[in-house]
Amino acid sequence: MKRDAHDDVWSIRRWAVFSGVIASLLIGGAIVAGSVALTNLTDSRARLLDVTGPQVLQSTALSTAMLNQETGVRGYILAGRAEFLEPYRDGLRAQDVAVAELRRLGATPGTIIGDDLDQVLRAATAWRRTVIEPVLAGAPATGEQVEASKPLFDGVRSAMTVLQSRLEGERLDAREDLSSAADVLRVMLVAIAVLLCATLALVFFLLHRKLIRPIRQLAGEVRDVATADIHREVRGSGPKEMRELASDVESLRSRILEEVTHLERAQETIVVRTRELERSNSDLEQFAYVASHDLQEPLRKVASFCQLLQKRYQGKLDERGDQYIGFAVDGAKRMQALINDLLAFSRVGRRPGESVLLESGSLLDTALGNLEDAIAESGARITRGELPAVRGEKSLLTAVLQNLVGNAVKFRGEDPPEIDVSAELDGTDWRFSVTDNGIGISDEYAERIFVIFQRLHGRGDYPGTGIGLALSRKIVEHHGGRIWLDTTVTAGTRFCFTLPADQNSSEGNEQA
Repeated sequence: MKRDAHDDVWSIRRWAVFSGVIASLLIGGAIVAGSVALTNLTDSRARLLDVTGPQVLQSTALSTAMLNQETGVRGYILAGRAEFLEPYRDGLRAQDVAVAELRRLGATPGTIIGDDLDQVLRAATAWRRTVIEPVLAGAPATGEQVEASKPLFDGVRSAMTVLQSRLEGERLDAREDLSSAADVLRVMLVAIAVLLCATLALVFFLLHRKLIRPIRQLAGEVRDVATADIHREVRGSGPKEMRELASDVESLRSRILEEVTHLERAQETIVVRTRELERSNSDLEQFAYVASHDLQEPLRKVASFCQLLQKRYQGKLDERGDQYIGFAVDGAKRMQALINDLLAFSRVGRRPGESVLLESGSLLDTALGNLEDAIAESGARITRGELPAVRGEKSLLTAVLQNLVGNAVKFRGEDPPEIDVSAELDGTDWRFSVTDNGIGISDEYAERIFVIFQRLHGRGDYPGTGIGLALSRKIVEHHGGRIWLDTTVTAGTRFCFTLPADQNSSEGNEQA
């Protein structure tokens, strides 16, 4: 295949690697930048919420503790009652807690905030030594002590104001840092979004130009070959793999074209042979029907005259003569039964009868009535389950049940036959089962027994024409089902067949 000027020298893999590297670099850079911005935002938020904010709260608690101490001491000096010292003692405990928290939050000696805190503590210590400790030691309180207390505590207030101002400034700085970090993160997110969109656009452009467009072109050519013109040559373009694929498709098209040519010729032969086969089958069915129908009358005459000979000359001939006449009568009867069965077999499907909803229990009753003498003679015991309503031709479905039950009665063992007829819903079909305790059938004959005229036993052992099961299969298949020998049964025999379930009848059985 000749290569066009716009064909790509790069392979799809090389284009994929190139696109992946570019996209990875762009996305990786965006992720790194976003991670840095997110880290800054997290650090600023942690500083505001975990450090500066709690520091301001603890400084407020420390200021409150100092005021409580000053209030308690002033009340004690003025009133001289010990209970007024409770606010002082509570303030001392609150002071210790607040100072410990401030130390934990970073107000350690050597830092600016730590130095401010130390200044507050020094002023508070000087105030307590000058005013409180003498009073607590038992010295009488005087008005001069009260007056001296005020300027000393003003020093505590002043140092406290410096500390709180410093902490408030730290909190404002942390808030500004958080706001700046949030702004940077927003800008980074927008930039990342734009970068991702640009990357996706680039990748889509490369995919469309180097892969999607050549694939569409190749798909269009293949579609034209598949639906319109198989003689059209498939030409590929784009990356190396696409051209190689087009070459393979072109080779496949050439082989298919050769095969199609051969198939068209073979199809013409098949059509001719099929028509000949249909005509032959039609002739065979017509012959079987006509032959069996036309043979009825002469055979009936032969049987009638043989029976007359047997009746008139019974005992007048020697033993061999009576035997010959008996052979002739028996042969005529068997031939008559065979022709009747063959006629019934050829009629199935030729002239379909009316398909109506039938109670299979009633069909079984009719079949058992037809087999009444054989059942009574064998002593058979027949059980049945709940049988559904099915749609079909009454005479044909009765014949199926009669054949299966009749075989169960005929092919019995030493014990009286025990026959069970049941049905159960299997998906969209009713599966019927006819089970007996008879002599059974070997698995190797599971298909052979359904072939017309096939017998597993001699006529002297078990009478019959060998058409019953073949007729049953044809009837069941005519009704859209199938019939088979259940080879899982080891004692006796079980035949199963299916018939399509009528929707209304199957719903009624489920509700029941």
